[in-house]
Order: sequence, then C-alpha cells, then structure tokens
Amino acid sequence: MGESITEGTIINWLISEGDTFQEGDIILEVATDKVDNEVPAPASGTLVKTLFQAKDVVPVGEVMAILVISEEIKSSNKKPVISNESEKSHKPKTAVKRPKPVPQTSTSFSTSNTNAFFSPLVFEIAKEQHISFEELARIPATGHEGRLRKSDVFNYIEDGRPYKFAQPVSEKDPTAYRIPQLQFDKGKGKVIEMDRMRQMIADHMVYSKHTSPHVTAYVEADLTNMVNWRNANKVAFQEKHGERLTFTPLFVEAVAKAVKDFPNINASVDGNNIIVKEDINIGMATALPSGNLIVPVVKNADTKNLKTIASNVNELAGKARENKLAGDDIKGSTFTISNVGTFGSVMGTPIINQPEVAILALGIIKKRPEVIETENGDEIAIRSMMYLSLSFDHRVVDGFLGGSFVRRVADYFEQFDVNRII
Repeated sequence: MGESITEGTIINWLISEGDTFQEGDIILEVATDKVDNEVPAPASGTLVKTLFQAKDVVPVGEVMAILVISEEIKSSNKKPVISNESEKSHKPKTAVKRPKPVPQTSTSFSTSNTNAFFSPLVFEIAKEQHISFEELARIPATGHEGRLRKSDVFNYIEDGRPYKFAQPVSEKDPTAYRIPQLQFDKGKGKVIEMDRMRQMIADHMVYSKHTSPHVTAYVEADLTNMVNWRNANKVAFQEKHGERLTFTPLFVEAVAKAVKDFPNINASVDGNNIIVKEDINIGMATALPSGNLIVPVVKNADTKNLKTIASNVNELAGKARENKLAGDDIKGSTFTISNVGTFGSVMGTPIINQPEVAILALGIIKKRPEVIETENGDEIAIRSMMYLSLSFDHRVVDGFLGGSFVRRVADYFEQFDVNRII
C-alpha cells in the first residue's frame, strides 16, 4: 500500500464468517488515504473469523481475519491470515472507531449515489479527471451499501460523463421554515394588480415579521383629562396659533417624553450591535388617498413645543392627503406610532417599522363606565378610555423595557395637566 501508509479503513467484507471462497475471490476492501485495495483470497478455503468490522481503522500489521484453507496449503504448516502486511503477524487489537468522512461542500443536490463516503482513490480519480463533487455524487454506485467504486467512475467516464453539466442547488437549512406547497382555491372575482407602493409595503411587512420576533404588550389609559382639555381649548388654540389641534400632536408629545425616559426603545439593530439613536424622531402612520399607508416623520419631537409639533403634524398630514410628501419628510424615523383608533379599531397589533425596534398602536377613545377612586371612596364614572398596544423586537427589547415604556406613555396620557395654558 505504500511505505508511508500506517493504517487502513475496512470498507466492507465481501465474505461472511463461515463462507467458503475460491483462490482469487475478493474477501474485503480496504481504503487508505491514497488508494482503495481489493484483498484477494490467497487460496481456496473458509473464512473462520473476522477480527475487525466495516469502517474500523486498522494499523498496518494487524491481523484482520483467520482462514482455514484447503489440504494442499496446510502441508506447508503455515497458518493463513489476512493482514495489512503479510509478512507481519500480531495479536488483534481493539479498532479505533472514527467518524465516517464526509466531503466538505457548500451545496446539496439530487444524487444517484446517496452514500456520503467517497474513498481517497475515488477522490484522486475525480481530481485527475476534473470531476466536481456535485458530479461525482450523481454517478450510479454498485459497491456495498451504495458505495462508489473506482470501476463505477471509470465506466461513467467511458459513457461520456452525462452529468458533467448538472447544476447544484442551494443547501437546505434543516431548521429553516419552508412554505408548504398547498393548493388553495383562491376563488374568482375582479383581479387588481398591486401598485408599486402596495408591493413595497407588502415586502416591508413580510421582511419585518421575518426579521424581528414580535411581542405585543397592552395597557389601558384613562384619557379623560386630555380629552376634556383638548375639547375646551381646540378653538382657542387655532385662533392663537393658526393650527388645528388634533389628538395626534398630544400623542406625539407624550410619546417623545416617554422615549426620552427609556432611550433603549429608540434604537435599531446592526448585526450583534444595538444602535441607540441620539435624535427622537416620531413617525406617524398616515393613510394616503389610495388607501396605502405612509410614515411621515416629526423630527426632534422631544425638543419642540406643542405649537410646533401641531404645525409639523398638520403640514405632514396635508402633504400626505395631496400626495406631496418629499423624500426628507419620510426619512429618519426612530420610533413610530399608529393611530388605529382613527379607523374605529379598539386596539391593534402593529408590525414594527424596520429598522426600529418598537411601534405603538393607539386604539379608539371610547367612553365607558369605570370605577375610580375619589375622596368619597370608589365611584362609577363615565371616562374616556383607550387601549395602547406596543409591539417590540424581542431580540433587544425584553418584557420589562417594553412593558415599562408603554405604561409610561399611558401615565403621561392620564396625568395630563387640565390647567395647561395654550
């Protein structure tokens, strides 16, 4: 097998214990790091015992099997053995079990030969003939347990290498989710092609759900003080500042304060790094005339007073209605709010606006009877209530941060100063 060879691997036994054989019959196959060897019988006889099993690694000189041969050979008074080196004889030792070698590859493919083991000799032939592993694995194998033999490779070459231009397919991740190929009856009706913006929204939403493990936390807030103050001052506010006073500026103001209290909610993920943003830019999901949604941004909301925030909100909402939003108007958001209450929804489970790590949905403000604490004890009163829903990226935002933040927003809503001067 060569002077540098110190061990070999038994590929398989072609003769079982107790079987008879003729001189020249192949008894077993042995592989080394250089060649595969078929070991022939030295004479006719019977295989008495195998001392190693298939896939065992056997040092050179170890006895691998004991044979009983015919009478004419016995007269020589020489005990027949099979060894990795015929002139040596040693007592059997326990074989070293080694993992079955698997060729390194970055692709998987449809194969005729499903056995992952290829002998060094087969690899050497493949290398000389410039046969890729993808092509090699497609060659029909005739060896034991589907093993590819050198004769299989030579026969394949003689046949003109029919799989020479076979293309590999991407390796499948066994942990990855794959969409089942189900046949649904999608029904009949008017077919409407998605416009470009709707396609972009769809891609963005699917990407967000795929990227961020979404968790949603809910709290309930009593907005009675805020509602009463706004209703009492909206006319005076518009007369003084020339701006309509909707609830959105009040929401943006309170959210910006809460973000300042919990800066880690104002972040994005970059690989294994968390980028905590310096600016607090509040995006507000806004409906377009087409029905699509867009997110214009109130920049540096934490540094602005209510008049300026209201001016920004009204300007951005007007541009959205008229399809006049500029690129800069929708860039740089660090945290987004979505007022689903505008559509009459009690609450929502919003999808994170990537690359942010959280988004807040504000439900409808609805009057209902609530138990409140007064100086006279618990009383039932009509209150303006709202559900807040915070979806957050659980890769970097845990339940404590997410829950504390949304609770802080609710606290700012509830603690609104009814004596505030416009």
